[in-house]
Amino acid sequence: MTTVLAAETVGNPAINISIFIAFVAVTMVVVIRANRKNASASEFFTAGGGFSGPQNGIAISGDYLSAASFLGIAGAIAVYGYDGFLYSIGFLVAWLVALLLVAELLRNTGRFTMADVLSFRLKERPVRMAAALSTLVVSLFYLLAQMAGAGGLVALLLDIHDRTGQSIVIAVVGVLMIAYVLIGGMKGTTWVQIIKAVLLIVGAAAMTFMVLGKFGFNVSEILGQAQSAMGESSDKAVAARDVLAPGAQYGGSTTSKINFLSLGLALVLGTAGLPHVLMRFYTVPTAKEARRSVVWAISLIGAFYLFTLILGYGAAALVGPDKILAAAGKENAAAPLLALELGGTVLLGVISAVAFATILAVVAGLAITASASFAHDIYASVIKRGKASEDDQVKVSRRCIVVLGVLSIVLGILANGQNIAFLVALAFAVAASANLPTIVYSLYWKRFNTRGALWSMYGGLISCIVLIVFSPAVSGGAKAMIPSADFAWFPLSNPGIISIPLAFVLGVVGTLTSPDRGEPGRNAEMEVRSLTGVGAEAATAH
Repeated sequence: MTTVLAAETVGNPAINISIFIAFVAVTMVVVIRANRKNASASEFFTAGGGFSGPQNGIAISGDYLSAASFLGIAGAIAVYGYDGFLYSIGFLVAWLVALLLVAELLRNTGRFTMADVLSFRLKERPVRMAAALSTLVVSLFYLLAQMAGAGGLVALLLDIHDRTGQSIVIAVVGVLMIAYVLIGGMKGTTWVQIIKAVLLIVGAAAMTFMVLGKFGFNVSEILGQAQSAMGESSDKAVAARDVLAPGAQYGGSTTSKINFLSLGLALVLGTAGLPHVLMRFYTVPTAKEARRSVVWAISLIGAFYLFTLILGYGAAALVGPDKILAAAGKENAAAPLLALELGGTVLLGVISAVAFATILAVVAGLAITASASFAHDIYASVIKRGKASEDDQVKVSRRCIVVLGVLSIVLGILANGQNIAFLVALAFAVAASANLPTIVYSLYWKRFNTRGALWSMYGGLISCIVLIVFSPAVSGGAKAMIPSADFAWFPLSNPGIISIPLAFVLGVVGTLTSPDRGEPGRNAEMEVRSLTGVGAEAATAH
């Protein structure tokens, strides 16, 4: 049975790899052309603010619609139904928080990184260090998810089913990521994300219409067939699920329901604290264009998540939960298996290559964000005390990219086989805990001071990481990262419901227990800058 299933899931490895190589070749040409204008730190880190709102909005959607969006959510809907779609809702609603609270003010106040905003009226060195560490941790968690997706997807692409072979491919993805960023900087990375976003949305739309066509454009028919397929599963636990109602994944016990609330909180608040998303606001020339970027991104991302609903239930109806869970990559294999069912080996090759391109584009964006934060915030502002040249910052950033790439490869190999949407939700929890409270307080609360920022960032970051390490996500179960061990004492898989409110409270307590009230002049200047954008180009070490 296993051999037959493997043959069905792979399609034609030669076609798969040919399409993927073609994408890499085309995007590498684009990246090399973009490299011609990477002389300054501004060009390398933020593309010189040269992208329009619509261009940046498409790139943001390319950055945001990761392997979790395409593979993880489609798989979660195919296996858990309604509960899987809650990922889509959380990821989309999160953009309203980013649009209403931070996008415009952040663009007006900073220049390269999130720390430009946080350190503007606070003590620069400790705040920049905390913000940079937070950025690196969030980026690593997100990279972990993308690399895990690469390992599962390649089993379908190239008929590689052993962990050693998948680990080699994860390493190849890491090397390609390093090449994209080293050669093209933010401009090259942005164009890769634009190309990938168009391919992903068009591909998902085409598959959606094909699924609808199979059922006479009757969504009720798709849902009914998905439920019937679930009931025919050979796994009693799967067969008992009602995928049209809530509770298939997060029903039952009180702990499970609290876990769902925690997940939802992390998803909704996490986007506004993701460093690689926030950095994209600096690639446009004005705050107005930053706002347009978010509107474009919301429109494209919203349409895509509606597609995932049809794709997920379509995979359940046409492929079946047993075949999905038996395939290499498990839930993450739902979309490629659906492509094979709809269009044979050619469509499987195209969709798998697009998914692989998705992983490459997102990890490139993450890498440049993390390396820019290290070079600009830690090296230039903390170690060199603002005396590092732009050339030095770019050199340090390039070295950081290599180190980050190697580390992400190692962590990706460890996380291979996990549901990608779940792993990304952990990154959102870290971002919402460590970054969002400090960003909101910095932009809206004049009394907020350095102690409050440090307590909030370090408290949110440390509490979130500790709770994740000792949660069922890491040990104590068959689906854990380390299934052979059991050191979990925290009952929730996502710690957002504890760590996010804690970070907000620590920011208030730290501020009110400190006599530091900041500099009135700085506070006034930040208020003017955040509302008007006047002086944003000076947002560097001071």
